[in-house]
Amino acid sequence: MDQKIAQLRIEKLRQKINELNYKYFVLDESEVDESVRDSLKRELIELETEFPQLITKDSPTQRVGSVLSGKFKTLKHLSPKKSLSDVFSDEEIREWSERIKKLVNGPIEYVCELKIDGLNITIQYEKGLLQRALTRGNGVEGEDVTHSVKTIESVPLRLNEEVDMEVSGEVYMPKKSLELLNKEQKAKNLPPFANPRNAAAGSIRQLDPIIAASRKLDMFFYHIDKNSLTGRIKSQEETLQTFQKLGLKVCEHYKKVGTIDEVIKYCGQWHKKRQNLGYEIDGVVIKVNDFTQQEVMGFTAKAPRYAIAYKFPAEKVSTQILDIILQVGRTGAITPVAVMKPTLVAGSVVSRATLHNEDEIHKKDVRIGDTVIIQKAGDVIPEVVEVLKDLRTGKEKEFKFPKTCPVCESAIVRQEGESAYRCTNIDCYAVKKEGLGHFVSKKAFDIDGLGDKLVVQLIDEGLIQDPADIFRVKKEDLLTLDLFQDKRAENLITSIEKAKKVSLDHFLFALGIRFLGEQGSYDLAKFLVSHAKKSDQKIERLKAISSQDSLFGEDIVVDEKEEFSILDLIETAKSFSLEDITNVDGIGDKTGAVIYEWFNNPPDQKYLEKLYRVGIVLSTESLKSTGQLSGKSFVLTGTLTSMTRDQAKELIKKNGGKIHSSVTKDTTFLVVGENPGSKLKEAEKLGIKVITEEAFYSSITSPPKISKA
Repeated sequence: MDQKIAQLRIEKLRQKINELNYKYFVLDESEVDESVRDSLKRELIELETEFPQLITKDSPTQRVGSVLSGKFKTLKHLSPKKSLSDVFSDEEIREWSERIKKLVNGPIEYVCELKIDGLNITIQYEKGLLQRALTRGNGVEGEDVTHSVKTIESVPLRLNEEVDMEVSGEVYMPKKSLELLNKEQKAKNLPPFANPRNAAAGSIRQLDPIIAASRKLDMFFYHIDKNSLTGRIKSQEETLQTFQKLGLKVCEHYKKVGTIDEVIKYCGQWHKKRQNLGYEIDGVVIKVNDFTQQEVMGFTAKAPRYAIAYKFPAEKVSTQILDIILQVGRTGAITPVAVMKPTLVAGSVVSRATLHNEDEIHKKDVRIGDTVIIQKAGDVIPEVVEVLKDLRTGKEKEFKFPKTCPVCESAIVRQEGESAYRCTNIDCYAVKKEGLGHFVSKKAFDIDGLGDKLVVQLIDEGLIQDPADIFRVKKEDLLTLDLFQDKRAENLITSIEKAKKVSLDHFLFALGIRFLGEQGSYDLAKFLVSHAKKSDQKIERLKAISSQDSLFGEDIVVDEKEEFSILDLIETAKSFSLEDITNVDGIGDKTGAVIYEWFNNPPDQKYLEKLYRVGIVLSTESLKSTGQLSGKSFVLTGTLTSMTRDQAKELIKKNGGKIHSSVTKDTTFLVVGENPGSKLKEAEKLGIKVITEEAFYSSITSPPKISKA
């Protein structure tokens, strides 16, 4: 990026960040998630680091705290207040540790404290009596909010000793208090508070202390500045212990550790456990424990070197779209994908996000070059949520759908009533590749060692044309491929052989029938088995298959003991009318019509026969459910800790429940793991019952063992 472009981008970022800061700090409003504001500021810091000549004194990166609202009298802090530098990954924590180790001799101990999502307040005590309480403000001056802070019952008006001291902490609103407050807001036809931090800040800035008192705020103390306790406190741990003796409330979950590995472990544990707290946290504050070492390390212009704030992985961040490309799926559907500047979101670096379809691009007015907000919760594919149009420069380009497939250049069509364009070429390389990848995926045949890259290699080498060919691949075929040696080839052949026995619902899902998802495959499988029709002429039917599909003269092997074979599946599916299929619980008209057409299509029947000939055996064991979750539907959100999401889905289905991908008014329960995301807000809005992962498992007669963090 040249300096001229950088300067334009920097100016746009400063303007947007200042606007968001004003709304956040002064008006107590949140236009975007705090994580989005953080990511915009992070980009500005990176650009100013690359182009230091463009740094100005009024840049948001050069200030501590925020602008003052003008509502209250301002007073000077006894000591200037510094902001902490943010880090967003384990790697950045380690880098910080390596930097500060060079500044002191000897080992370093750390104190880890939960980063409370609230409003920073400094309180000045004289001879043990509370004199004044100030917001952080601009770091030099703060707003006098003593009248509101005095209403917080956990804030002592008199300390247990007659000492002079300036202490800082976080005023926060407990989750239950926020819930009650928003009920009151709703009853008064007022907008709800978006989060506890906004609610706490709005409450503290009430001119009427009675209103502040009614909001049931709380406060944790964690920092000491000027004081008359000379010589008594020599570390951060001693600070917290002394606060408790004096009557100042501290967050009890702090921990002193001796290594950076223990710091990282602490951060990981609280990322998992934070949902169990009665208040919101958004990270962990990490401080060097020893004050002598802190003094040696000192400060940068804006922040102490001896402390950092680790922010939990954000679900929403900002990034810039570099290009828009098209991907062709297994059904021929063409999906636009945003290629972005690599960005850390929800714990992983992403560089692509789905734009869904042409209508979505037009609706959100997404253009190449735009700065956008993306989100990724749990294992959900990243998506573009919103365009930050304020950051446009006029050089952004609109995206127009082509008229041909980006892979095979065949015509693409968009059928009436559908949002997606589709490739019309049934032999399109991309469709074939995606179909094979879907067939071997974890939710289908789950062939260990056979990933997307190897599938492409097998296609390109002419070893497979369709999924049935996978089960004909031999060890000597694999040894002709690059990077394949005996052991790897043997392992893959073993995996392929093991995969020949597959549950019926996974088999149906693997077929890639349009609109038929995981839950639909399970519902259809149960229906087919309960209405099974035996194919009594298996050998005769196989002999009737054309020589082209006869497995090249191999002996026919028929497993007469198989409870429900692929040939039984063909006979059973063919016996139903279109109405029968569409009336299957969980299928519906659109999906039912496609299923009916698929099973009555001669080429698809031959494809099934081919899969039978290569030895695929269907299992119906997973369809035998206990029924204790019958009639209940579940949506999973966030990362589960005791098992994978796929395992949890199987558990729900095994117990008779249904799994859906999105929250609706018909959802019975939302099961919440770590980092739950937007589905949680949707469930709360619709009044859907939200339960923890552990509560869900405990409701099942034979639950799995829950691993404790």
